[in-house]
Amino acid sequence: MTAAAQVVVHRDKELMAQAAAARLITKIVDAQAARGSASVVLTGGRNGNGLLAALAASPARDAVDWGRLDLWWGDERFLPEGDMDRNVTQARAALLDHVPVDLARVHAMPASDGPFGRDADTAAEAYAAELAAASRPENHADVPSFDVLLLGVGPDTHVASLFPELPAVRETERTVVGVHGAPKPPPTRISLTLPAIRAAREVWLLAAGEDKARAAHIALSGAGEIQAPAAGAYGRSRTLWLLDNAAASELPRALYPPASP
Repeated sequence: MTAAAQVVVHRDKELMAQAAAARLITKIVDAQAARGSASVVLTGGRNGNGLLAALAASPARDAVDWGRLDLWWGDERFLPEGDMDRNVTQARAALLDHVPVDLARVHAMPASDGPFGRDADTAAEAYAAELAAASRPENHADVPSFDVLLLGVGPDTHVASLFPELPAVRETERTVVGVHGAPKPPPTRISLTLPAIRAAREVWLLAAGEDKARAAHIALSGAGEIQAPAAGAYGRSRTLWLLDNAAASELPRALYPPASP
């Protein structure tokens, strides 16, 4: 955790998803007004998909110019195209099929039946090259300066597919890596690394439910990033933890203001 990290706690996961969606709409609209386009990194899991569903249901979604939005992913399950467990498949069902996105600006990670076959490492290199091609000289890494990078926090403190103690969380040079032997299925994945995550202007970490309470406590209590990857996820200008009451139940009250009504 950095000193700039902010913690916002909502009553329940539904309210958290709705509030996060409203925040994201505002951030995208502001970025488009300032720079002409916006860039967001999506996350999967129940909280990431809950946010996307809330965004799809929001009347304010029409404030976004969907044709001027680049969408990337923080990680992906290395499965065949269209598999229901792939983050991009779930994102399409929750949001992308319901808004006029520019398909050329929807940057899905490669599938296991794609041009790289079952070689997750080569697929990761290809995604890293795509990110590098989209970066600009003023960016802070070989990735675009994402306006918002969303991350779900796992019960073991993993973010993206960076799991405690595994080689991927130790990566300091590459921006995207293949992940092998992940402790939750499927074992083979593709993930952004911490250097890529930290290039984002803002990083938002989402956690809801009692099963995330211990992880939030560990990550927000000064743990090391190798043992608690969520502790190493932060943005250049802002790091925001969005929690519900259950996920915040083990945090000291001094870390956050009273919960939203």
